[in-house]
Formats: sequence, structure tokens, C-alpha cells
Amino acid sequence: MADRTLRGMRLGSQSLQSEEGVEFASRQRAQYRTTDGEFFEVVFSADAELPDTWESPKSGREGVLLAPDGTPIDIVQGEIKAARTHWDMLLERRSIAELEELLEERLQLLRERRGTAGSEKLGA
Repeated sequence: MADRTLRGMRLGSQSLQSEEGVEFASRQRAQYRTTDGEFFEVVFSADAELPDTWESPKSGREGVLLAPDGTPIDIVQGEIKAARTHWDMLLERRSIAELEELLEERLQLLRERRGTAGSEKLGA
């Protein structure tokens, strides 16, 4: 019975839903300019906060947001925190003296495995 219902229908090529009663969200267009002078527009929701920079879909270069009069908007740089590295986090937990002691212990274990425990410092 289901076969008869779908007979003659092009599945996937046409939607059975209409756009009746559908209200689209309000939108705003933001214009950006790259350093080489390329202009491009991006559509955002009306209540979205516009980003100061956006990557060009054609060239991949970073564009700066333009004001409605066409002048670039000043980008306010906040305080940039340096990323914490593994070394920084390690130094928060241990002192340099403790790290040197741990290094010597591990090197001693490696030397014992290789059978070179007697010659701890070669060339010294």
C-alpha cells in the first residue's frame, strides 16, 4: 500500500512543506575589508554581536569590520594573557632543585638498565 502512495513521486527533489506561515529571523549585513582591498559581506542575526574581524570566504585573508560609512572600526585589544606551558605548570608544583634531583634519579635508573652505572659521567 505504501508503494502506491509514493509512486510517481520524485523523492528528495521536491519538498512537501510550504513556506506558508514561516517567518524568517531578522538579519543584518556586516561589511569587511581585507588588507589588499577586497570587500565582502557576511550575514548575521540582527541580535548578534558583530565580530571585529572575519575571514574572507574567497581569499582566506582576515578582513576588518567596516562602519556604515565605510571606515574601518577600531579594534580594541584586551589584555592578552600568555599561555601557560607545561614547564610553567611543572614549576608551580616543584622547585628547580627537586626537578634536578628527580632527573638524576631517572638517569641513574637508565644507566643501571644499560649497565653503565659505574661510568656516570662520560667525558668528565
